[in-house]
Amino acid sequence: MTGPDTLHPRLPSPLQELSDPRFARHGLRLLLKRDDLIHPDLVGNKWRKLTPNLTAAAGRGIVTFGGAYSNHLRATAAAGRLLGLPTVGVVRGQELADLPLNPSLARCRADGMRLHFVDRSTYRRKAEADTLARVLRAAGAEDAYVVPEGGSNALAVRGCRALGEELSGQADVVAIACGTGGTLAGLAAGLPPDQRALGVPVLKGGFLTADIRALQQHAFGGPRGDWTLDDRFHFGGYARTTPELDAFAEDFENRHGLAVERLYVAKLLYGLVALAEQGAFARGTTLAAVVTGRPFP
Repeated sequence: MTGPDTLHPRLPSPLQELSDPRFARHGLRLLLKRDDLIHPDLVGNKWRKLTPNLTAAAGRGIVTFGGAYSNHLRATAAAGRLLGLPTVGVVRGQELADLPLNPSLARCRADGMRLHFVDRSTYRRKAEADTLARVLRAAGAEDAYVVPEGGSNALAVRGCRALGEELSGQADVVAIACGTGGTLAGLAAGLPPDQRALGVPVLKGGFLTADIRALQQHAFGGPRGDWTLDDRFHFGGYARTTPELDAFAEDFENRHGLAVERLYVAKLLYGLVALAEQGAFARGTTLAAVVTGRPFP
């Protein structure tokens, strides 16, 4: 296996300023942190979270977890193909095993990932030692290196600290869409004290605050950085969109010539426009929105 450093990432990722009257009329600047341009296959925060784990997994292979439309599974499968590393994806939903693969899972399989489907009850208990051991045995992956759902562990969080460091002095508020919270946990740790991070969860539930605190505890031994969450923009939960969100994303694409990924990035940008209209940011504030992914074909 070759190491991730051989894949020639574009780091630091570019910072792009947009001219958008929805921000300008409130005295705000909007920057896009184009993490979607880091690597064509390991896009955005997936690069930052996966590469420390890929190094740790050298010679063992990786088993990881995700739903039927998981960007994390796709990125892990692509990394396995590029680096010659065996990968196993444990997929939530036993019923999916008997259905044609959706484009996301089909891409995983094409990239060499072996898919193992489990029922939803088992999947919910995957962090329990006995359940995890049973799943690994059934998947034939007892000796593999385990990466959690979404790739968020202490190594990943420390890897995402570089994102905050790259944005040092560039913006007052750095906003990012959140799934498992690992990227926000690292981003906040990398920002200097005069900058803050804003997370926009894409799942319902209100559980991320505790998860992010736990991730920072495991990664750094305690809390780091100034960060908050605004959980009003999930549009029904993970992998869910609405006609309103689709219309917003299409309009943003037409305004700026940027393809907008729907499950994370569209919700982040929608939230920032709404917050700007609500007067949530003082005039003169510079906002940086982290583009963590792009639409998959």
